[in-house]
Amino acid sequence: MAPYCVLAARLRHALNSGVRRYHVAPVLCQRAKVAMSHFEPNEYINYEKLEKNINIVRKRLDRPLTLSEKIVYGHLDDPAKQEIERGKTYLRLRPDRVAMQDATAQMAMLQFISSGLPKVAVPSTIHCDHLIEAQAGGEKDLQRAKDINQEVYNFLSTAGAKYGVGFWKPGSGIIHQIILENYSYPGVLLIGTDSHTPNGGGLGGICIGVGGADAVDVMAGIPWELKCPKVIGVKLTGKLSGWTSPKDVILKVAGILTVKGGTGAIIEYHGPGVDSISCTGMATICNMGAEIGATTSVFPYNERMKKYLGKTGRADIAALADEFKQHLVPDSGCHYDQVIEINLSELKPHINGPFTPDLAHPVSDIGAVAEKEGWPVDIRVGLIGSCTNSSYEDMGRSAAVAKQALAHGLKCKSKFTITPGSEQIRATIERDGYAKILRDVGGLVLANACGPCIGQWDRKDIKKGEKNTIVTSYNRNFTGRNDANPETHAFVTSPEIVTALSIAGTLKFNPETDYLTGADGKKFKLEAPDADELPKLEFDPGQDTYQYPPKDGSGQRVDVSPTSQRLQLLEPFDKWDGKDLEDMLILIKVKGKCTTDHISAAGPWLKFRGHLDNISNNLLIGAINIENGKANSVRNALTQEFGPVPDTARYYKKMGIKWAVVGDENYGEGSSREHAALEPRHLGGRVIITKSFARIHETNLKKQGLLPLTFADPADYNKIHPVDKLSIVGLKDFAPGKPLKCIIKHPNGSQETIMLNHTFNESQIEWFQAGSALNRMKELQQK
Repeated sequence: MAPYCVLAARLRHALNSGVRRYHVAPVLCQRAKVAMSHFEPNEYINYEKLEKNINIVRKRLDRPLTLSEKIVYGHLDDPAKQEIERGKTYLRLRPDRVAMQDATAQMAMLQFISSGLPKVAVPSTIHCDHLIEAQAGGEKDLQRAKDINQEVYNFLSTAGAKYGVGFWKPGSGIIHQIILENYSYPGVLLIGTDSHTPNGGGLGGICIGVGGADAVDVMAGIPWELKCPKVIGVKLTGKLSGWTSPKDVILKVAGILTVKGGTGAIIEYHGPGVDSISCTGMATICNMGAEIGATTSVFPYNERMKKYLGKTGRADIAALADEFKQHLVPDSGCHYDQVIEINLSELKPHINGPFTPDLAHPVSDIGAVAEKEGWPVDIRVGLIGSCTNSSYEDMGRSAAVAKQALAHGLKCKSKFTITPGSEQIRATIERDGYAKILRDVGGLVLANACGPCIGQWDRKDIKKGEKNTIVTSYNRNFTGRNDANPETHAFVTSPEIVTALSIAGTLKFNPETDYLTGADGKKFKLEAPDADELPKLEFDPGQDTYQYPPKDGSGQRVDVSPTSQRLQLLEPFDKWDGKDLEDMLILIKVKGKCTTDHISAAGPWLKFRGHLDNISNNLLIGAINIENGKANSVRNALTQEFGPVPDTARYYKKMGIKWAVVGDENYGEGSSREHAALEPRHLGGRVIITKSFARIHETNLKKQGLLPLTFADPADYNKIHPVDKLSIVGLKDFAPGKPLKCIIKHPNGSQETIMLNHTFNESQIEWFQAGSALNRMKELQQK
């Protein structure tokens, strides 16, 4: 109970016991009424409800709760009756808010428009950060993006105004930094249509990346379903110091858990070492938890968060969080499904890659490893920033390294770029001189946007197919992700290590031990960077880039031209016909890693994110076909000719033939982009069979009426050949927990039967039967 309310209750009792009776207004209890953000003054943080729900669940479970459980269970739709079993049951939750980036918001808003609802039910925002291509520098690139994407920005702006969604204009910054600065707070449950939404866990919130259809559910006021997550505890001891940074914590954890080790779990950091990490450093760690497949990551509320809230103008939220702190930290004696312990005092700077974010190396070893493996050691470009590492502290530590080089007459040997995380960060580092130092050392300051991190990079210094190395402070380094060149060896590390390596120009440089030669010929060693975690003065907010939704947007017009090549209104997918899926052709049997980048590439394709038919022309063009070892080359089973994957899928659709995809482990890891589910559904796909799925992608497939199924015996992957036909039988008896039978028909007439597992619950089976989750929503509305 909040102290204000306790005080009021005691005061009432005392006054009512005396001779004179006074009226005590409820204003004392209301003093704890604090707005969720400056932009929504009438939407309040409801810690009382969180507390009430936690108490109900704690009494039922009769055990100490982790922080993750407190926040998740504290948002249950029905805490008294909800079945709760980690890793098994599906929870029905009531998130506090929704956030969408512009590339995924297009499809999310198109789906919301299709729902027929007049206004969003929870506070929601759109953030324009994905469509700005890095080319010439911040201002020029931003203006170019505004010109090229005017139709899309206008659609998102007007749709936001009509349906009550706040709109952050291009140039505002990266969605996750904007959320950290304005919307995340201890105990919040926030969902965002981007896989790095967990960044908000740095402020003690449960922030989860989802597909657009999940966002539509929440915006429509429907309880959101999430499989009850397991909880992996990471106990931090010791203290960060020297060249070791918060980024090294998650790089180390990624090396331990791998890209799928966190699947179905929340990573909960705890222990005495937590207090040595800044709030934005905690956000960095949570952000990159997406790379280990985690549902999200979170830190307990502490003084570092309180300090950040105060500096970002939210001291009132910090004061309220102080009152409810017992619910914003884990209970003593709580149980974790797995525990990892890291001594920060012993942790060394790390660099992960290439081609996967879980291939971890100490920076001291990477030069020798690269030479042994035949990776290029000369660094062509160093890139700092991104949603993972673009805080004031990150920029300050990088500038501290650069300043030392400048003092000895050196500049970067490699090309060097800087991406501020938000307009507030850009304006503040300009004011405080960091931006000038980074420019002076040879850096190019890019727009406040995602840029090269998501492939929005018009790279000119190499030709496609040229083997080269880049180092970044980003989060992902999948093949071709940053520049569409499959021969680019991308490594991820901290911003200060990127800066040091860019100055040296080689992976063989270890800033902890190695020397550089100054312009005067004298050798010197870089000192470990030191910088303020927050500015001494207040943050400079920079330009005002937020558009409030009007109180009444019903008269707002939202135009989608029928001839547009960027936007397309959605048509409902066909319902299940009540029959088994028989004699499906195999569009492709995928060999090895298949991320959402492989399934629906970003980069130049981002411009079609609002036009389902056009973007479907990139379906699985990056996936490797096991039949010939090539990308975007599959056999047409009807013509026996090899051709592009999308063309073959369209041919099957035209002929009225259903098809399936067969995949390997952790299929669909990476981005939350639901286009990787919408596209196969649009082009006639019905089933995706794999050894295992990444969480977000599996849910996205279900939402669009597809069947994501896994081999009961992973070895059965080898029984299916690209020329086979597949039948899924028993769909009339489709039920939770009941495996489905798959009949494999080989070209020689022989057959094999294998069993396939699934994770559908009853409501998700209804999505399949209705043709999609959106179709089912409309059915329920009509009833």
